[in-house]
Amino acid sequence: MTFDTSQPQKLSLFSARYRWQIIATMTVHIMTLTHGIAVGWLSPSLRLLGSDHSPLGDPLTITEASWVGSLIGLGSMTGNIVFGLLIDRLGRKLCMYFLAIPNMMYWILIYTAQDVTYLYAGRFLAGMSGGGCYVVLPIFIAEIADNSVRGALSSMAMMYVSMGMMVGFALASYLSYYLMPCIIIALPVVFMLAIFGLAETPQFLLRRGQDVKAEKSFYFYKNLRPPPAGDKESSHHDAAKIEFDTFRLQVLSGGVTESITWRDFINAPTLKIFGLIFVLIVCNQLSGSFAIFNYTSHIFAELGNKLDPNTSTIVVGAAQLVGILCAVALVDRLGRRVLLLTSMGGMGLGELAIALLKTFASEEFLDQNGWLPLVIMCLVAAIASLGVIALIFVIIIELLPAKIRSIGTSLSMATFSGFIFVALKIYPIMINDHGLAATMFMSAGMCFFGFVVLGILLPETKGRLLTH
Repeated sequence: MTFDTSQPQKLSLFSARYRWQIIATMTVHIMTLTHGIAVGWLSPSLRLLGSDHSPLGDPLTITEASWVGSLIGLGSMTGNIVFGLLIDRLGRKLCMYFLAIPNMMYWILIYTAQDVTYLYAGRFLAGMSGGGCYVVLPIFIAEIADNSVRGALSSMAMMYVSMGMMVGFALASYLSYYLMPCIIIALPVVFMLAIFGLAETPQFLLRRGQDVKAEKSFYFYKNLRPPPAGDKESSHHDAAKIEFDTFRLQVLSGGVTESITWRDFINAPTLKIFGLIFVLIVCNQLSGSFAIFNYTSHIFAELGNKLDPNTSTIVVGAAQLVGILCAVALVDRLGRRVLLLTSMGGMGLGELAIALLKTFASEEFLDQNGWLPLVIMCLVAAIASLGVIALIFVIIIELLPAKIRSIGTSLSMATFSGFIFVALKIYPIMINDHGLAATMFMSAGMCFFGFVVLGILLPETKGRLLTH
């Protein structure tokens, strides 16, 4: 039995055609979920580590706590570069095994920590694992997915990160400091066992000249039955064989088997792509899409929110998850541009509302309407997740040419991690020195800048072939 592959876009997401693409995506995102848990562990744990009951003995200072929080960004940048260099040498699948090792070491260091240096090392390693996830997993998923579902499958990454952050926040809030690492360290082990049955991507195998393995991988991920063995005549007319041969020619014509030179990067079309990616990254981070959700409790305190900080943060996390689920459902229907620009514009308006509320609302008004900050933050979280947060990996991979996609993704994610570090360092300082209103005005301004620049220059990448 073979499938009609001429119009795969008419198939449902849950058609047999996409079965192994969905299973593989959910399997590899066990690691993304684990990384999200590692990120979510921080906020509740900092309160314990900074108290007189700290497991380390002496409570953390503000400076030490800021380094514990931000070192994950430097680790992520290292992971982006290291795994970016390895992914075309070792392959996508082998690199995925290596993603689990730094994460396991992170939980071991948390459990055995004697002083803050253990946490510094652990957070760096957690970032390294996460940075590798942001390079390896989006490329793996994009290369196994059909064009018609690539957006939905690729945008699931941030859904799993958000789910992991909520789980990490809840477990760190209600489990003992020493129990949580003993439970979560099982997840990277499960991940390594689960990916054992997955095939390497057909693009990588073709790059290595392993055409037979590439063909088997292609049939596996497209859920196609290979042509009968030994019957050469019928195989030439088999729909699955014809589809693979067309795919193979597209991949090889993209220059992926040729040596990469500096000219592949220093040319007008590629420089324009990197320019757009840079604007996308800068606007993503300096709009506060990551930082403000790390300092949610502080923003609630500034706005006079009367609800429990832990409960409020979990509610905001749930709103973020709803936004990402909407992105997964809509990205292959509406396209990348519409969702990204809607998200960026809506996020800017939400941050502007926070700034105006802080500037003009009286203490009496805030006291009487203590629910309002939570509603606004939930709206900002949901609209930011619809495009700014969910689609950055999808757009970067679809913009980059196939020949330099691995290195280009690595460089882009290293830049992304660098700006995560910058944002995590400057946002608390800006809120403390210049006030919440000024910080939110700056963030809204970055949203509107991105809305204009990307609205004019960013092309739609929906349905773009990844073989060129």
